[in-house]
Amino acid sequence: MKKRVIIIGGGIAGLSAGIYSAMNGFDTEILEMHSVAGGQCTAWDRKKYRFDYCLHWLVGTSKGAFHEIWKETNVINSETVIVNHEIHSRILDQDRNEFYIYSNIDRWEKYLLEIAPEDEIPVEKMCNDMRKSALLEPFSLPPELRSPLDYIRIGPKMLPVFNVVRKFGRLTCKEYFDKLNFKSERIRSVFYSMYGERNFSALAFIFMLGWFHQKNAGYIIGGSYPLAQRMAEKFESLGGKIFYKRRVDKIIVENDVAKGVILTDGTRIEADYVISAADGYSTIYKMLEAKYVSKQVDFAYKNWELFTPLVQVSFGIKKAIKAEEPIIVNLSKELMIGRTRLGNGFSVMNYSHDPTMAPEGKSVIIMRFDSPWELWQSIGGEEYENEKLQIQKDATVLLEKEFPGITPFIEVVDVATPKTDVKYTGVKDGAYEGFMPSKENMMKSLKMKLPGLQNFYMAGQWLFPGGGIPPSAQTGKWAVQLICKKEKQTFVSDKV
Repeated sequence: MKKRVIIIGGGIAGLSAGIYSAMNGFDTEILEMHSVAGGQCTAWDRKKYRFDYCLHWLVGTSKGAFHEIWKETNVINSETVIVNHEIHSRILDQDRNEFYIYSNIDRWEKYLLEIAPEDEIPVEKMCNDMRKSALLEPFSLPPELRSPLDYIRIGPKMLPVFNVVRKFGRLTCKEYFDKLNFKSERIRSVFYSMYGERNFSALAFIFMLGWFHQKNAGYIIGGSYPLAQRMAEKFESLGGKIFYKRRVDKIIVENDVAKGVILTDGTRIEADYVISAADGYSTIYKMLEAKYVSKQVDFAYKNWELFTPLVQVSFGIKKAIKAEEPIIVNLSKELMIGRTRLGNGFSVMNYSHDPTMAPEGKSVIIMRFDSPWELWQSIGGEEYENEKLQIQKDATVLLEKEFPGITPFIEVVDVATPKTDVKYTGVKDGAYEGFMPSKENMMKSLKMKLPGLQNFYMAGQWLFPGGGIPPSAQTGKWAVQLICKKEKQTFVSDKV
């Protein structure tokens, strides 16, 4: 009889694990709490407009280990259309002065030297660090399955990256900028405002443009929802089953071996292996009752900073509004949207580059801003609905400033809060990408196996500070590679 694998969560990690599990001959079921697959990688339709919650770019659109995963899981196929934006983002300071970040490092370096020739040395140093980071290649095997030869093989090519990590791995962005010592007030203002006021890892900033520079972080036309659906269809075509609106309450453990799950309705489902691609905290501290917690895991969940939750205000505009850049970041401080003070400004995304998001002649524009979980965790009922209405009003005023004359053309407005995210995904405190990459944790990761527990694996973005779609999909694959190793069978990844 086939061994049975139960996967908790039908987000990207769960779908990836499901696909590879089914490919390798396991009887595989995914249990998803929502009514659709995708988890954080999702979108929703309102009056023929599609409002995307996740995808702005996807690392691995042209090559590398992530690219192989995207091909194997049907994220990228012969019909996929990929757009590589020349402009990464346009930044507006408090006085609405423009500053551009270009996807090509060479072009960005030239731009920076044009606006700040006095900073030739620090600009060249920074851009050279970014060029070195572009050499970074993810491993295709999980740490437990790598041999010394795997590390030796990539050593010479990765040496420049290792040197960058060695020099800056323990620095925040602010400390990195201090070392560079920019003279230009224009550069200093933007860099420190965007990245320097939080405990944000310098490496996260340095690595920011590496994938873009190689045209390996493109945008997939259609966005998040079709991406997740292609994975779900691939999984089901391999014989896997997805059960929606099934929330796991407890993981069954007998003699320190995972044996299945119990749903919130009391249903008991037995299995030979359990993979949790759900929220990490809920899995470890609730479903497993904190019985299998390493010191590293406990320290991480108690001390590592989480991503500040987001509020997303989506606008359907009955007018075509074109934009050269996909993202505008407004750094204005101390503005208020509802009860949230915008300490980090707000971003505006124009989806004019994707014709699937709005009817012809119309546009989708999305505004996002950080909003601490403390503002949301206790709010409910009429107070919650009134806050959403106030957010809509305040966001519309700000949108009018970005696009004068747009207000009469607003046809649909949708407000998604941190509570929305928690409701549909179960993510801890609305932290949509898990742990914030800081100088303390940027080069660390959490293990997929928990101490003392057999036949159980963690997968998903909570294993890696910074989170995101690529590592989520990768850990789904890794979990099945580890199961195949235990079952003493050859792992395959090319089954049609």
